Amino acid sequence: MAGEGGRAGFYAGLGLALASSAFIGGSFILKKKGLLRLCRRGRARAGQGGHAYLQEWLWWAGLLCMGVGEAANFAAYAFAPATLVTPLGALSVLVSAVLSSTFLNEHLNVHGKIGCILCILGSTVMVIHAPQEEEVSSLESMAEKLKDPGRFIVFAACVLVSSLLLIFVAGPRYGQSNVLVYVLVCSAIGSLSVSCVKGLGIALKELFSGKPVLKEPLGWVLLVCLVMCISVQINYLNKALDIFNTSVVTPVYYVLFTTAVMTCSAILFKEWQHMVLYNVLGTISGFLTIVSGIFLLHTFRDVPFAPDLLPLFLQQQGRADPHTSWRSVDKHQSCQHQPLLPSEAKGSQSAEEEEEEEGESV
Repeated sequence: MAGEGGRAGFYAGLGLALASSAFIGGSFILKKKGLLRLCRRGRARAGQGGHAYLQEWLWWAGLLCMGVGEAANFAAYAFAPATLVTPLGALSVLVSAVLSSTFLNEHLNVHGKIGCILCILGSTVMVIHAPQEEEVSSLESMAEKLKDPGRFIVFAACVLVSSLLLIFVAGPRYGQSNVLVYVLVCSAIGSLSVSCVKGLGIALKELFSGKPVLKEPLGWVLLVCLVMCISVQINYLNKALDIFNTSVVTPVYYVLFTTAVMTCSAILFKEWQHMVLYNVLGTISGFLTIVSGIFLLHTFRDVPFAPDLLPLFLQQQGRADPHTSWRSVDKHQSCQHQPLLPSEAKGSQSAEEEEEEEGESV
């Protein structure tokens, strides 16, 4: 019966994690649609300090979806291992990319489509091989794990010391030139915040089952630590986004944050203790596949896929069959994509100059 209850909780957490990704990914589209409607009406834009979006129902719908998604993500940690829930957060990026190509006419290039496929494949592999048995199911057992001096205390001390060194030593020297400085701070502290979230999720489960959780100090300590960790994360993530390009920060942050969470979960919750070798390799392979997909989605989203980059035999096939010509794909790319090769640039040079003149006149 315990095994059946554990599997039921695992699937409940999996469903909540997938629902969270769907709601969070859709929230970006709703917010963007609301902001575009305000722009067409001539209202003050948010980037210029305007707050007209507070009167747009689409923006509020997006905010509601974001809240529902975050609540579902919070609940998922109470049922499923953090090793599974955290990497599946990448699916929100996939949902946002697919919906934006459908509703916002932001067409995906070939790199983005391959990235979406890799994210789906990697997530599927992780679900199949993820740990389904948890060692921590109550606040009492979590308190025992937290007191382990040989494992978690050493890990937490290393996280805090390295974060302080990055903030006060490396930050002033290399923070403006190296993206890893502030992102490492967010990732290291984020591993502790996920542990707090999982502990609070377990506390809520016990509270709903009738146990006197509010009288136990551990729950309140976890809540205070969560607020402090999230404050540090938001501060230094905003610094990284302000200095560096989003297409660079997002994949780097995902890789480092997920790696730190998986390491912390393996140490504190011992989620990998009962996994056999092929499940460990499958989980790591699925994670690396998701990383590759996220990398393609973000890093190459503004890079056009030129047909001359293909092998010669594929170029000949594309030229022989006009219905499957690769050049037809370029017509559906977004206006931000510019041709890389001079041969293509010459053919569309006059059109591009006219578009630039119209943009300058606007």
